[in-house]
Amino acid sequence: TACALKHVKQCIVSHPVNPTYYVPLVELVPHPETQPSVVEKTYALMKRVGQVPVKLIREIDGFALNRIQYAIIGEAWRLVTEGIISPEDVDLVMTAGLGMRYAFMGPFETIHLNAEGTKNYCERYAVGMKRVLSSFGPPPEFRDDEIQNIHQALSRRIPADPEHLNARRHDRDVYLAALAKLKKKM
Repeated sequence: TACALKHVKQCIVSHPVNPTYYVPLVELVPHPETQPSVVEKTYALMKRVGQVPVKLIREIDGFALNRIQYAIIGEAWRLVTEGIISPEDVDLVMTAGLGMRYAFMGPFETIHLNAEGTKNYCERYAVGMKRVLSSFGPPPEFRDDEIQNIHQALSRRIPADPEHLNARRHDRDVYLAALAKLKKKM
């Protein structure tokens, strides 16, 4: 553990996002004893090399990105396994809906712009958000039958063999590179 290290005050985790050459975010996570100057120097270094660093104030299982991603996956999984929507349509909800918006602004800026500021948004929608959020239920179990059904649905579009998966990964990387280029112009 970091506590046993001689120079624990200099320890920091830099957690990148894959594929790192197209997704510039890196999460910086200090140990409780890490000196603030280490965080600031690491932050400056990441910016200098073209990364987009974010500072987590404390350690948390899964980092910030994975926790947000898992929240989306969990609810998407639940919607599919409860027969509300197909896996293909969940992907469209993201690629033609949320993903379009979230490529350029996060959830807080989104709610800020979707009303007359964040306060107004919460005044209008907090009750409804709490009602919906309370209906989410426990995390999915990821049962074998559920996994198989979702796997089959995705495999109809992208067969789960190395040739097709690698071709789709290549497409993803081309699209991410184009998006990264566009975002640099903004």
